[in-house]
Amino acid sequence: MRNFDLAPLYRATVGFDQIADMMDRVLSNDLTQPTYPPYNIEKTADDAYRISVAVAGFAEADLSVDVKEGSLIVSARKAEEEGERTFLHRGIATRAFERKFQLADHVRVSGAAHADGMLHIDLVREVPEALKPRRIAITSGATVNKDVVDAKTVN
Repeated sequence: MRNFDLAPLYRATVGFDQIADMMDRVLSNDLTQPTYPPYNIEKTADDAYRISVAVAGFAEADLSVDVKEGSLIVSARKAEEEGERTFLHRGIATRAFERKFQLADHVRVSGAAHADGMLHIDLVREVPEALKPRRIAITSGATVNKDVVDAKTVN
């Protein structure tokens, strides 16, 4: 296991606290991250993504999808079953889980659907107009800024 000291990053940068915190969180929690339930993350378009979580054995009412403080939290808790069942082999796990996904800036959840034992969560990145690249027109010749007063005309 490797340990990285991010202290120089904190000393040498301003305004990158979120990135450093995310790197620290990812590097420290990588080994303790549970593998249940399995999931896929796919890019469906330039600014669209889909997270698919295998939730076999869970009903739609047992599942919960929440967005809180820049994190997508998918959790499930199976309702108590009435009656005692005896399993000869139990290969389908229906234990409770909570899985967190860190969302980037301007990414929002656009919908969720449960079908065929899979929970599909659609995400879309919506960059505000102020942050999108734009082209500035270049004019030829000298431009005069009307707010600037010439020193010769004042004196």
